[in-house]
Amino acid sequence: MQKAGSAALEADATALDAAAVSGLRAGTLTPGETLAQSISAIAPVTTPSMTIPLVFILAGNGTWLAYLLATIAILLIGLCISRFARYTSGSGSLYAYATSSLPPVVGAVAGWAMLLAYFATGASVAAGFIIYANEFVVKVLGHPASTTLLALLCVGVATFIAYRDVQVSARLMLWIEVAAVAMIAMVLAALLWRNGLHVDMGQLRLVGVSSSGVRLGVVLALFSLVGFESATSLGAEAVNPLRTIPRAVIQSALFTGLFFVLCAYVETLGMHQLSQDLGNSTAPMSALASLGGVGRLGLFIDFGALVSMFACVLACLTAAARVLLRMAQDGLVHSRLGRTHHRNATPHTAVLLMGICTALPVAGLAARGASGSDIYGWMGSLAVYGFITCYGLAAVALPVYLKRNHSLTAGTILLSVAATVAMLLALAGSLYPVPERPYSWLPYMYLLYLACGIGWFYINRQKRAMLV
Repeated sequence: MQKAGSAALEADATALDAAAVSGLRAGTLTPGETLAQSISAIAPVTTPSMTIPLVFILAGNGTWLAYLLATIAILLIGLCISRFARYTSGSGSLYAYATSSLPPVVGAVAGWAMLLAYFATGASVAAGFIIYANEFVVKVLGHPASTTLLALLCVGVATFIAYRDVQVSARLMLWIEVAAVAMIAMVLAALLWRNGLHVDMGQLRLVGVSSSGVRLGVVLALFSLVGFESATSLGAEAVNPLRTIPRAVIQSALFTGLFFVLCAYVETLGMHQLSQDLGNSTAPMSALASLGGVGRLGLFIDFGALVSMFACVLACLTAAARVLLRMAQDGLVHSRLGRTHHRNATPHTAVLLMGICTALPVAGLAARGASGSDIYGWMGSLAVYGFITCYGLAAVALPVYLKRNHSLTAGTILLSVAATVAMLLALAGSLYPVPERPYSWLPYMYLLYLACGIGWFYINRQKRAMLV
């Protein structure tokens, strides 16, 4: 009991110190609210509706296996991140972990990659919001609304909430995701109950599945799970962060990973019974709800997906702004981005900038006639490069950090190697075979972005050296 009390006091002191430095409000977020940040960044309702059908196109009956392998890879990274989160907390997410152990230029790479990962994910999911919002607009008005206007509305409202109060944001995200996931679980349960708990041997035997299809499916399935680490950006605001955040990271990865494996299996099973192709379905959950005898839930799930996408945009803005705040306090970007609002205790300037960075690509592409599904795929694929970079660097940094500051074990080294290899395999899978345009352009765009970030790092360092 005495040890537990000392650990709790130490965690609270760490949060207070981090908050004092960052200007954020310490001890604001409960464990549930902290978990909601990671869950919302994953946007679990989006995957059954939009991503699983895309993975099915590649992996077919092996869709569940692609998600299982992606879950294992994410759990390896999650274990690495949770080890970090047991010893240190702050507002910088994986950027802070990289800078604590790796050379400064590598830390800068992690920071810029993390920023891109978050705002590109926000832009991607805002495009998904466009798709579902227009379905409801057509039902009400009889014609679609401006996609550019819908994108600006989604990102604008999310920016406003993130600007005002992190606790309001977290509570809103928590209830949105709980309600939406509960409805999907009800559809899956009704489907299995009404149609029997028989085994789909075609899926278990991987009939018609190729190894290359599963490999490509794993890369796409990873996009369903990225963002699970975003609770680490709340280290200065969570209650007892050294305990709360590691649990949130592991719980979000494990829960959503298993949920997606189940969804992939049941969706494939259900669409087989409907004699429909899951890969070509535009509203699979609605069709499965009808098959399960709960057709009315289909409409609510579609609405839940719409609101969940909004919550994901909000979660990405919340996390990205705190990474940018930490980067500003480290001198990587303008110092004004390192300030917090005197009343709201939020990184208001960083939130506004991240809101603009999120809105511009999706609104610009929508204005040029790109469909919501295309924007979703393009921006999501770009985000994956940022996440893979940050996850890989966190895995590499873990043994270095533990050797310098705490005890390093052989098990930790094996975990680091396994997680790093998993991210290298994911990166290779995203590059080969070479995808069609414009996806083939994305790696070069990402490398150009990182080159600009590295160039800015050296320019800044030279300026500071001259001032000294």
